[in-house]
Amino acid sequence: MTDALVVYLTAPSKDEATFLARTLVEERLAACVNVFPSVLSFYSWNGVSEENHELVLIAKTRASLWDKLARRVKEVHPDACPCLISMPVEAASDEFLSWIFTATQDPDAPPPEESGEAART
Repeated sequence: MTDALVVYLTAPSKDEATFLARTLVEERLAACVNVFPSVLSFYSWNGVSEENHELVLIAKTRASLWDKLARRVKEVHPDACPCLISMPVEAASDEFLSWIFTATQDPDAPPPEESGEAART
């Protein structure tokens, strides 16, 4: 198990998805955010069956940033109850993990170790 997370979230439009992705990367809460252009979602909301097109975002980040990332998404997301799910990264290449920890910033965490191994902060 690593200290990296993959975060799954959705957005109702391309503009919202682009704004979310840019915000998370520019604020160094995520190393990368992939945006998948369209998914048809079926769900129940307030007792009503809904069907809408959404965009899927997948962000790569560190576990120690989850609370900050989730708080920021809730601040800027247009939905009252945004889809926001974290999944631990069981394994990844050392190079990829190192990049995630270099590209993100957690002021409360110690700096990454400078050994040849990926940081585990």
